[in-house]
Amino acid sequence: MESQIIEIGLTEWQADNPHQEWITALEAGKVLYFPHLGFQLLESERALLDPAVRDPKVRNISLDARGHIKGAAGDAEQQLALAAMVGRFREQALGLVHSLLPKYSDALRVAPTSYRPMQVETRAQSWRADDRRMHVDAFPSRPNYGERILRVFTNINPDGVPRVWRVGEPFETVARRFLPRAKPYVRWQASALKALHVTKSLRSEYDHLMLQLHDGMKGDMQYQQDAQQVSMPFAAGSVWICFSDQASHAVMSGQYMMEQTLHLAPERQYDPQSSPLAILTRLVGHPLV
Repeated sequence: MESQIIEIGLTEWQADNPHQEWITALEAGKVLYFPHLGFQLLESERALLDPAVRDPKVRNISLDARGHIKGAAGDAEQQLALAAMVGRFREQALGLVHSLLPKYSDALRVAPTSYRPMQVETRAQSWRADDRRMHVDAFPSRPNYGERILRVFTNINPDGVPRVWRVGEPFETVARRFLPRAKPYVRWQASALKALHVTKSLRSEYDHLMLQLHDGMKGDMQYQQDAQQVSMPFAAGSVWICFSDQASHAVMSGQYMMEQTLHLAPERQYDPQSSPLAILTRLVGHPLV
C-alpha cells in the first residue's frame, strides 16, 4: 500500500511557500505529519496537563469562536489560563493552514478548538462512538452536504508519550468495499429525522452514505483486523493534519492533545474532484446533495 503518511520537516508554524505535492497528498486523504513542529507550553501552563481541569460531564474542553471556554473545571483564573493556551494553539494552527494552503484562506469556516486531557485507552463508549475502531468522520445529527472536515492536531504529552493512530486505506477503496452494503437513502425518513430534531437539518443522501461508511467500518471487526493499515505513533511535540472525513483512521492510545477543526466547501479545494462528495457521486452515478 502506498504510504498514507507524508512526513514534513517544518520547524515553524509557517510554510515559506505552498508545496503542490503536500496539497495533493492532503486532498487525497493522506496525513501530513510534522515531527519537529511542537506547540510550546508556557511554564505556568504545565499545571493544565491534568485530567481534573475537565468538567467530568463533558468529553472535551473547547474554545468557541468568541473565545469562551466550555467544559472546563476550576476557578476563573484556571479557566482563563485554559482559554489562553487553547487560543494560542488556534492562532498557530490557522497560521500553519493559511501558509500551507493559501487558496483555502478566505473559504475556511473555523469550528471550536478542543483540548483533550483524557487518556484514550480508558474511555468507555458504544461501538459507534468508539474511535479506537477505524472510521471516517461523519456526524449523525449535523448533516454537512459534503463540506470538508480539516483537522490540525498536536500532541502535548509532557512525558513523551506518543498518540498512536491506525491509518488505513484510501477513501475510494473504503467506499468501494462498503457502498454495496449501504442501506438505501429514503427521503421521507430523512424528513422525519429533521421533524423530530434528531438532525439539525435534512440529511442528504451524501450524509446518509457517509454515516453508512462510518458505521459499516466500525461494525465490521474482520475489516478492523484485516484492512490494510499502519500503526502510527505521533510523537509528543509533533503536529499532524488531515481531512478526517476522508482519511481512514482510529485513535488507539495517548493523552493530552489539542485539535483545531476547520470546514471547507468541497468546491473550494485545489482539486474538487478528490473530495469524498465527488468520489461518492462518481461511484453512485447521480447527485447526492
